Amino acid sequence: MSILEGKTNLLFKLGLILFSTGILLFFLSFYRVLWQETKYIVLPKKQNIKPVDEEFGIVIPKISANAKVIEKVDPFNQKEYQWALTKGVAHAKGTAYPGSAGNSFIFAHSSVDWYIANQYNSVFYLLHKLEKGDKIEMYYKKKKYVYEVTAKKYVDASDVSYLDPTSQSTSVLTLMTCWPPGTTYKRLIIQAKISLDK
Repeated sequence: MSILEGKTNLLFKLGLILFSTGILLFFLSFYRVLWQETKYIVLPKKQNIKPVDEEFGIVIPKISANAKVIEKVDPFNQKEYQWALTKGVAHAKGTAYPGSAGNSFIFAHSSVDWYIANQYNSVFYLLHKLEKGDKIEMYYKKKKYVYEVTAKKYVDASDVSYLDPTSQSTSVLTLMTCWPPGTTYKRLIIQAKISLDK
């Protein structure tokens, strides 16, 4: 084997290793998103989901989301909200509670890195599937409140205007997650109003 052939063979092997590593890292970064999408397509939707927490919980039947809500989480304190998101989804400190007048702001992240993503649940990965009229069930102090989706928006990551707790005279729910899943590029906002029709 000539020196040229040896270098070509070495470069080919190195390229194959780098390509394989790239594919592996891509899979590890997005496997939770792919798993949620696959479940959404393949598994039947449950309409009557028992909440994991009736003291403060959220159920979204269309995407089979079911999580505990950790209350009074500071959305500007990374250490605090990262801890909360290992336990469920977070209720932004200072915003309203379900059933009360005002804006109840609930958030969860789709994490950037696979090694971080493994620490968090994937409750809001499918939030983008929600459309106007879809139902969201909130549970607070063992009482159920049903909200109906009114809007879906994609906003800049720096836009905090949806955190405003006082601009509503009725009970409003705002859900937020990172968009696209696995990045922090934008934010997906789902807005819903309380429904008298349960």
